[in-house]
Amino acid sequence: MAYTYSKIATYTVGSGGVASIDFINIPQTYTDLIVKFSLRDSSNTGDVWDWLDLTFNSNTSNYSARMVYGTGSATGSVSSTSQIRYAYYVASTSTASTFGNGEIYIPNYTGSNYKSISSDTVSENNATAAIATLQAGLWSNSSAINSISLKARIGFAQYSTAHLYGVKAEL
Repeated sequence: MAYTYSKIATYTVGSGGVASIDFINIPQTYTDLIVKFSLRDSSNTGDVWDWLDLTFNSNTSNYSARMVYGTGSATGSVSSTSQIRYAYYVASTSTASTFGNGEIYIPNYTGSNYKSISSDTVSENNATAAIATLQAGLWSNSSAINSISLKARIGFAQYSTAHLYGVKAEL
């Protein structure tokens, strides 16, 4: 089976930053969706990495997730039965001009079954701390996904980007 990837949309954060990156009116003509991102936090909280909340169709309930992570000096895992605090990215106190990168994969987003989600992320920081994560999640809702929101805890900094791709399985 062959797969075709098509870019649906790109979002680049401008001057002043934004609180969320939203992809709306997602075409229902693909098999799967992929979100690729390069993000930096706009806050000055003292953290070296941060998370984003992932939501579909403006719905903030019926999510669960499991994450494993490594920081270079520690490993661990975290579970969530509420909002998906999904991908980690670089916070404002990390090395200047660095961004956290990742990919979120959403198979069968138009189907009537619950929606599974997987992601892998890494934050870049040439100073003291970094993090790499693998995550799996579930949105317990049978609606087709027609919008995706990536919401920052504080905000996304200028030059942060996110790309939405549609994947078609070709028989």
